[in-house]
Amino acid sequence: MSFHKDHELHGRRFGRNIGVGLLLGGFIAIVFGLTVVKVLQLGEANKFERFDHVARPQLEPNPTLTTEPSE
Repeated sequence: MSFHKDHELHGRRFGRNIGVGLLLGGFIAIVFGLTVVKVLQLGEANKFERFDHVARPQLEPNPTLTTEPSE
């Protein structure tokens, strides 16, 4: 049983794959870091829940509800 030496092309391809993997890992680390910083800057979880681009009246601090019938 003999093992043959890999071709030069396989070595270069492996190096390129390592480079692409490192770039992808770096991008993921940047996105994760930005997410952590954004969440930590919000302070309260209530503010984080509020930031969903949808009006949710139950989250408003002082809702103005009138109980008088309109004429």
